[in-house]
Amino acid sequence: MPPDILMIEDEPNIAEALRFILTRDGWQVQLHPDGIGGIEKIRDARPRLIILDLMLPNRSGAEILADLRGDDDPQLASTPVLMLTARGQGADSAQQADVVLAKPFANDELRATVRQFLD
Repeated sequence: MPPDILMIEDEPNIAEALRFILTRDGWQVQLHPDGIGGIEKIRDARPRLIILDLMLPNRSGAEILADLRGDDDPQLASTPVLMLTARGQGADSAQQADVVLAKPFANDELRATVRQFLD
């Protein structure tokens, strides 16, 4: 069964905190720690929602998102993406995302945004 959410986030503390919040609400979350292999992980997991950090080591979230949107599989290419950015960073790079949340954000804001796509 595919996960509800695939999170690509390189900061372990942030990834674990978000995973805790989202699994407590009943969603299945898989974590991937960096940009390398990100698009392959998305293709393998086929999640219902992707939470993608913009600033990743080795390969940026913007590059992964561009690959996703250009994928030959229309279902995969249209997977909703919630992009996480640091305040003031890369708003232009995240234009293809469905939603952009600037860090720090409120847990309730994250949960409400996820609910828009998964409920």
